[in-house]
Order: sequence, then structure tokens, then C-alpha cells
Amino acid sequence: MKIRTGALVFCGCDIALVRRDRPTGSHYTPPGGNAKTGEDLIDALRRELAEELRLDLDQASPPELCWIQDQRVTRPGPTPPPRKIHMIFRCRITPNVRARLATVEYDELPNGSSEPGIIEWVHYSRAKDLPLFPLIGSAVSALPTPDAAGNPYLPPITDENYTWV
Repeated sequence: MKIRTGALVFCGCDIALVRRDRPTGSHYTPPGGNAKTGEDLIDALRRELAEELRLDLDQASPPELCWIQDQRVTRPGPTPPPRKIHMIFRCRITPNVRARLATVEYDELPNGSSEPGIIEWVHYSRAKDLPLFPLIGSAVSALPTPDAAGNPYLPPITDENYTWV
């Protein structure tokens, strides 16, 4: 089973999301990626935020684990359905740090090419209206304030509640 670390990076009430535009439509993900075997979760988060946003985690508030979601969904293609646990953290940055972050992120594809993702800043209350994966949009939008606590255990992602884009 894989573990994916991701972060909602807040700057005020805005969060950084990676938007990928495909022929079937656009979808969003929080910055992050799979932890390597034996890698500490915060180290994995630090590495992924540096790769995707050019964010040095030392320039952000300490990450706090906010949501956990189990992924058991079929995906198109020849690879078997991945079982993955999503660990979504929250951290905060200042406008000065935000101004220096990446605006585009490139995801390596299995064939050696890369797919661009646009870093888009959106008000956190809009998360429920976006095609966001993992399925954290409703939980994020339900926060009364960016600092509020929520239920950390989200319903699993299954073929009944998600269709791969």
C-alpha cells in the first residue's frame, strides 16, 4: 500500500492547488506525492512541496495532519487499481513567500514525458465546487475558518463515489 502526503498550503484564505487540464476535463490536487519506502512522512511532504511549489517547508508554519483518506478506486489503463492512503496536512505561508513560489509544476509520466500542472490559488471555501482529488473538497469548504479543526477521517474513495479523470 502506498502513502501519499499532500498539503493544503494556506496564504490567508487561499489554498494552493495543482490544476491539470486534460481532454476529458480539468482536475485539481493538493501539492504532494507518494512517500518513498522508509521515508518519514514529513520528509516526504518537505520533498514534494520543494519539487512542486519550490516551497522550503522551513518558510511555512509547522505542518499539521488534518485529513486521512483511503483510496480503493479503479483507474483506467493496464496498471492494477492502486490502494493508497492520503495524508493531507495543512501549513501556512506569508504573501512574501507565496510571491516566490512556482506557478507551474511538471509531473513525470511513465513514458518519460511530463505533464504540466498550473498552480492555482483559490479561496478554501470553493474547494467543494472543484473536481478535487483526493475527495477532500467538502471537508475543506466546511471549515468555518482556515485554522478550524475538522473530522480527520474521511470516507474512502471507491468506484461508487469517484470516476477517474
